[in-house]
Amino acid sequence: MHKKTVFAATFALACALATAFAADDAAPAFDAALAQKLGADEHGMRSYVLVILKTGPTPVPKGPARDEMFKGHFANIQKLANEGKLAVAGPFGGNDGWRGLFVFAVKTVDEAKELTATDPVIRSGEMIAEYHPLYSSAALMLVNETHTKIAKESF
Repeated sequence: MHKKTVFAATFALACALATAFAADDAAPAFDAALAQKLGADEHGMRSYVLVILKTGPTPVPKGPARDEMFKGHFANIQKLANEGKLAVAGPFGGNDGWRGLFVFAVKTVDEAKELTATDPVIRSGEMIAEYHPLYSSAALMLVNETHTKIAKESF
């Protein structure tokens, strides 16, 4: 997987969100309060940092320690999402060393590095992180709120 694939996936997600929130026949009316809440600029966009998680140098063997590490990983994801710092997270499905992604609602790579450093999979060396500034729809900030309404079970 490469940058074109990540761009295509992000673009597809943004288009899906835009379609989901648009009225069937008419352009939606501008909602200034919502734009402000989501941190949108005049184009409905905002700055993020895309973090690609890749296989790290010290994989943790299967067993209780690995299970606890991933339990902490999911708890950390939930904590950051609840704080409004993590817009989107998820795993990749391939076996090419690309493990997952975070989209942090921060302006700088340094801020994203601080947040990533709180994750047990990074601290253990199970995964490493690659950082990319991203300018995308502020509507991504609605993903976590919407997700809680459609998920029957949590991780």
